[in-house]
Amino acid sequence: MWRPCGVFDTNYDKDQAIIRTQRQWAAVLGGLMAAGLLPYLIGGAILNTCNLILITVISVLGLYILTGMTGQISLGQTAFMAIGAYVMGLMVEHWHLNFWLALPSAMLASGLAGLIFGIPSLRIKGFYLAMATLAAQFIIPWLIVNVRPDLTGGTDTLVIPAPSIGGLVLNTQTRMFYLCLVLAVAGTYYAKNLQRSRIGRAFIAIRDNDLAAESMGVGIFRYKLLSFFICSVYAGLAGALYGIWMRGVSVEHFTLSESIWLLGMLIVGGMSSPAGVWFGAVFIRGLDILVRYIGPFIEPYFSADVGAAVKLGMAPVVFGVVGLLFLIFEPKGLYRIWERFKNYYRLWPFSY
Repeated sequence: MWRPCGVFDTNYDKDQAIIRTQRQWAAVLGGLMAAGLLPYLIGGAILNTCNLILITVISVLGLYILTGMTGQISLGQTAFMAIGAYVMGLMVEHWHLNFWLALPSAMLASGLAGLIFGIPSLRIKGFYLAMATLAAQFIIPWLIVNVRPDLTGGTDTLVIPAPSIGGLVLNTQTRMFYLCLVLAVAGTYYAKNLQRSRIGRAFIAIRDNDLAAESMGVGIFRYKLLSFFICSVYAGLAGALYGIWMRGVSVEHFTLSESIWLLGMLIVGGMSSPAGVWFGAVFIRGLDILVRYIGPFIEPYFSADVGAAVKLGMAPVVFGVVGLLFLIFEPKGLYRIWERFKNYYRLWPFSY
């Protein structure tokens, strides 16, 4: 835990507290204040990227609960995001529902879809479960395109008008940033507390050894389905925010490659804590932007065809190499590096 040497817990409440010392409270409050001032300190392009990172964090938090805590795997996270985005769009555009009614409905619809595709988790696991969840990545977009294309727009873009909260219309990047920030922080807080709850302990027991967990009275099927449900609810929330942020959605926005990127963010950041989700999302999204800037400088050194191929394929190649390096040299991700720093801080000035 991030505490200076000589600081001890004197009661159970302090031992279970997430924020333990005055210095931690100061760091958290200072960080939130800095985040609140961020839109006034950076440009519109960077703020746009920050909104994408916050939406990504919410989606990856769902994978943290499913994969990091429960040991299940999903390759269809963006498909559940698509459900949230389209349900939000249909309710706001066609049915003219209030934002506060459309958002929970989108989350619930994604959660119910997660229950359906989570049913195979009772019988299969590992690679076979990944293949079962991969089916969602193909079935859900097909349904969106071919079932009632008059409502969903089919292969065209479904336009989503900017919703309003009270009299405040979410039609600027700054207003979207505050909404995404509040929901991302709330989602992180919920995920952290879920890890420490009875449900979270059941998830972890299933991850470590599902047979042992079942012998201790843990309802394997019920908790696996609950994990899929919560994961998909997070995806639905992220998808709804994505649709509002983009002002329109298409099935081309929710691809298999994006689902793999989300899972890679969890691996690179670290699957043992919600903090790893933030590390992974910021690192991978930042790396993607960096590669896009580097590509045009490298392209002239090759022929026209080769240069275009290098520019187009550089991001997936770099992402694959980075993921491979983390799996080999730091399988616990960036969060493990952060843990080592905290341990050094906690023991300082001693070396043991």
